[in-house]
Amino acid sequence: MSIFDKKRDTSDRAPLNVMIVGAGKVGSTLVEQLTLEGNNVTLIDESAGKISNLTNLYDVMGFVGNGASYSLLAEAGIAETDLLIAVTGSDELNLLCCTLAGRVGNCATIARVRKPDYSSEVHYLRDRLGLTMIINPELEAAAEIARILYLPSALEVGSFAHGEAQMIKFLIPEGSPLNGKSVSDFARSHNEQMLFCAVERENEVSIPNGSFVFHSGDIVSFVAPRQSGRKCLNAVGIKTSQVKDCMIIGGGDATYYLASHLLSVGIDVKIIERDRAKCEELSLSLPDAVIICGDGTDPALLKEEGIDCTEAFVPLTGIDEENIILTLHAAKSSDAKVITKINRLSFPEVVSSLNLGSVIYPRYITSEAIIAYARARRASVGSNIETLYHMFDQRVEAIEFLVHDRPEITNIPIRSLSLKDNLMITFINRNGRIIFPNGDDTIEPGDTVMIVTRHSGFNDISDILRKA
Repeated sequence: MSIFDKKRDTSDRAPLNVMIVGAGKVGSTLVEQLTLEGNNVTLIDESAGKISNLTNLYDVMGFVGNGASYSLLAEAGIAETDLLIAVTGSDELNLLCCTLAGRVGNCATIARVRKPDYSSEVHYLRDRLGLTMIINPELEAAAEIARILYLPSALEVGSFAHGEAQMIKFLIPEGSPLNGKSVSDFARSHNEQMLFCAVERENEVSIPNGSFVFHSGDIVSFVAPRQSGRKCLNAVGIKTSQVKDCMIIGGGDATYYLASHLLSVGIDVKIIERDRAKCEELSLSLPDAVIICGDGTDPALLKEEGIDCTEAFVPLTGIDEENIILTLHAAKSSDAKVITKINRLSFPEVVSSLNLGSVIYPRYITSEAIIAYARARRASVGSNIETLYHMFDQRVEAIEFLVHDRPEITNIPIRSLSLKDNLMITFINRNGRIIFPNGDDTIEPGDTVMIVTRHSGFNDISDILRKA
């Protein structure tokens, strides 16, 4: 069963004509999600086998060839395309595809660009080449890993409202003040700014109301202002503080981005990479990091370099199986906070049963930003999707909308809105101030509003309302 198989709101808005260049991990994820949301998808890749596999699985058109070829783009229907997404393995090819599509068609363009060489030039490239968006999955994955290492007791840390709010996931431990208490009881006895928005218990996910009673072992997500995350975790019985050091295995782009994040806030970094040329590059680009040239999968080397006393361990090799084995080894050998990066999801049930700590999926970080834009293109002029974040194996969505003047939504007390079930308005961001709304609060034009819901496919803020 697809991880996207769940309750989905079907939109009556016109579908988009989307062209995807590149049928790799991200491309296939986008094909699945965009077709599931009712869009018309055309796929281009140089591999006939990949095209055949995906066109057999999904109702999409497939073309074999070079996505930067004018004649192939014309044959594939670039003139009628609303959105072109280039996610091949080559940054340069992605940029060329988007530039050509923007010249010969009248479509929005999104390019995946991963190299650090381009990371400081993103705004220039986007503006000069006329791109709608540039996505860097390694940079975004590194940012998410860094947020977790700032709050290492958390399982996940998501960022909203331009960094002013965080969504934090944690496991309720034995002896927690939450254990045996309802949401309303906890709120009455604690004055922290936090709102519980999703709970997983025995593989079932729910949106909790005031009477919901927490148990130890529950996996809970809550929203809090950025500066309150550590205080809120302390309130539920979880002590946490930023790690002091981190060992990273692998010397790729994600390692460079993560190490840069950590070093900038005073966290010591040790990188183990087997390729000498990469080690020399990292030594020049990250002079404050300790670079070890060696095999990061060698238990003896890991012990020699201090795996038993490191506070954080992050394997960022290009091989999922290596990352998983290394994480399991670190969890057994030390008390380190472990984070596992997984690029593909062939055996989700097996992965979820392992003690892998926090798990990061760069392909979904990439696809979420693109899906958010595609949904916004289908929405009315009354709201825009600012952020889309999938939770609990894609079973829950957190969507942040920028709201314009909407008579059916704005300036109406929330208690008077006819909201759908399995949905919660978690916060209102008003000029940088995070408001946890009660029934008397209103949504005003210019606010951003975050919704957490078990529904899927919301394009517009009006989708939170029951249909008349």
